[in-house]
Amino acid sequence: MDTDSSTSLPGWDEQNSRDFIRYGRYFVPDRERQMRTIVSLLPEAPDGAAFDICCGEGLLAEAILESRPGWTVYGLDGSSEMLRRAQVRLDRFAPNFHPLPFDLFEPRWPDLKDPLRAAVSSLAIHHLDGPGKLALFSDVYAMLATGGALLVADLVEPSHPAGWELAAREWDEAVQERSEHTGEPGAYAAFDRMRWNLYRHFDPDDIDRPSPLLDQLKWLEAAGFSGVDVFWMRAGHAIFGGWK
Repeated sequence: MDTDSSTSLPGWDEQNSRDFIRYGRYFVPDRERQMRTIVSLLPEAPDGAAFDICCGEGLLAEAILESRPGWTVYGLDGSSEMLRRAQVRLDRFAPNFHPLPFDLFEPRWPDLKDPLRAAVSSLAIHHLDGPGKLALFSDVYAMLATGGALLVADLVEPSHPAGWELAAREWDEAVQERSEHTGEPGAYAAFDRMRWNLYRHFDPDDIDRPSPLLDQLKWLEAAGFSGVDVFWMRAGHAIFGGWK
């Protein structure tokens, strides 16, 4: 692995960030649909703030700012490469976008002047163990304004071997389909070479710690959220969340 720059996620370095920036459009099933789904569930408040937890290159933050131009989005990430890319991508939204260094495992949340309307996260929280997920859900609930939402798009742990096999097969198929339709057949080869499909190449000692979806819904309720639900799912990827 490339160790030219560290991130706050053990086992993930800036080369991983560059790989994901290059191939994320192929590796993430129905990426655009996922972002549209999250944005459609945001509160309709004309102003306020949102946290994009582990914002990556800023695609979801961009979709939020396009939909909620009166909001301020704080892009939080432990990768300097991701934050740099997000800042460049969202320069046109300044001063409504703030990229900030963030440690998922020891979070220090930004101080806000505006009410926190939403916290979103895509493909990050599965790096936390169960207690870590519950702690993050509880932190976010405490900070949210009344009516605010936590919306998570993430990998979840199947509860039966048949579920593991289905998720592995569907993820392969989703990447193959996207690669072929976009004229980039090398993307699936990279997906396979990097062993990105954790449902096919799961290593309990690796950085991925997905939890069962049912457990996470219960943790959201334990944190205080209401209206907890699942809004989309494919290939082991789910969008779920709730409101305060």
